[in-house]
Amino acid sequence: QVQLGESGGGLVQPGGSLRLSCTTSGSGLSFVSMAWYRQAPGNQRELVASIFNGYKNYADSVKGRFTISRDSAQNTVYLQMNNLKPEDTAVYYCNSPRAMWSWGQGTQVTVSS
Repeated sequence: QVQLGESGGGLVQPGGSLRLSCTTSGSGLSFVSMAWYRQAPGNQRELVASIFNGYKNYADSVKGRFTISRDSAQNTVYLQMNNLKPEDTAVYYCNSPRAMWSWGQGTQVTVSS
């Protein structure tokens, strides 16, 4: 079972930036699709961005502001978030849409002035 660990969240003002990191305990995950999800209070968890074989996909709400990337050698997936908005406030998680391992604890992102 792959273990997931998210980090990099925090409190940021609107218009600010954060870079989230997702580390995976397994190896050889270069060919596994990975994604970032988020869950705001009272809302369902939603897919924010995914990456597979170099192909990247984004939710409409974050297109042009968020960038997903991966360092296969480090088994790490990143989410660069720019021009953050209050509606981006949520707990952010990573996982594989295909494998759907057990969820990590996530990392809290709060966008507020």
